[in-house]
Amino acid sequence: MKKRKEIAIYGKGGIGKSTTTSNISAALSDEGYTVMQIGCDPKSDSTNTLTNGKSIPTVLETLRNGRNVGLEDMIHEGFNGILCVEAGGPEPGVGCAGRGIITAVEFLKQKFVFEEYSPDVVLYDVLGDVVCGGFAMPIREGVASQVYTVSSADFMALYAANNLFKGIKKYSNNGGALFSGIIANSINLPIQKRILEDFSLQTKSTIAEFVPRSLTVTRSELGGKTTIESDPDSEQAGVYRKLAKHIIKNDNEYVPSPLEGDELKIWAESWSDKLLEQKETEHDLECVVPGAE
Repeated sequence: MKKRKEIAIYGKGGIGKSTTTSNISAALSDEGYTVMQIGCDPKSDSTNTLTNGKSIPTVLETLRNGRNVGLEDMIHEGFNGILCVEAGGPEPGVGCAGRGIITAVEFLKQKFVFEEYSPDVVLYDVLGDVVCGGFAMPIREGVASQVYTVSSADFMALYAANNLFKGIKKYSNNGGALFSGIIANSINLPIQKRILEDFSLQTKSTIAEFVPRSLTVTRSELGGKTTIESDPDSEQAGVYRKLAKHIIKNDNEYVPSPLEGDELKIWAESWSDKLLEQKETEHDLECVVPGAE
């Protein structure tokens, strides 16, 4: 029996986690893999660009309807046959979103969804601002075998990534999922790349790929599609295809070394000083008039 690859992709809100995950799903489906993407964010918009911009009914929403439901009511076919699932969350103001994810994933297991559809790859798109409760389930329960995080060079994104590392380290001795790489997103400047590379060095982690910010992505998403579907021959699509190939072949699983609170603060301040020095140098150069005596 073929071994299913289950991967959790974390990242703070707004960092491009769902965009990245959906393009990975699309790229893998183009390679012939049967892919299932499970959105584990209460916003339930993980799979929108795989379904022409349309929202699909969530598992929890379907269960709340109180009628007999079949798997077809919560598993929807998207671009290139990708199996799209949205876990959903509780009604606004009621219950814990994290618990909603636990309920949804356990229900899918009870219904033997993975056996029924036999995906080669399952991608869990998980909110990573705070690694606790249900959002930690793919790590804590070993639901996923590998974990990636999407991060920019901004401090809050790196702060969230560092918290994720703490969660992986905490649960690693009890069968929890292990880490496999940072997906460095929105990286257009050399200094941003250097910051991510240094963070990776300090936390003994690896970088899976550098993904630039691109208007191709914006244009594609405004049309309700992934870049892979909307502009398959673009340079950005090529980046996503390279990332997807890396992920499907990558068997590197390890426990990163998160920085403690003070260490992270000191590290961040050191980069702040470097950026300030660079700004002052650029300002001095701008003040030099070529050819002036």
